[in-house]
Amino acid sequence: MAIKPAFAQGAQIEHAKYGLGSVMSCTEEYIVIKFDDHGEKKFVLSICLPALKKSDRQPPVEKRRSTRKKAAPAVAQ
Repeated sequence: MAIKPAFAQGAQIEHAKYGLGSVMSCTEEYIVIKFDDHGEKKFVLSICLPALKKSDRQPPVEKRRSTRKKAAPAVAQ
């Protein structure tokens, strides 16, 4: 029988040190969290579980990169 992970993918959490983030993946051993201000971090779940708490915030909107190409600089002749 499989054990349910502590946090579902996409869950919003708050870490004592790194602040607010979104769960990218969670297994029985590891959790990967993408923090708003600190990027992605991977933790051993059993160690970091006391430092995590669920947040009721809405997930942040992912910023899309601009698909427009930059104009080539003008060459003086």
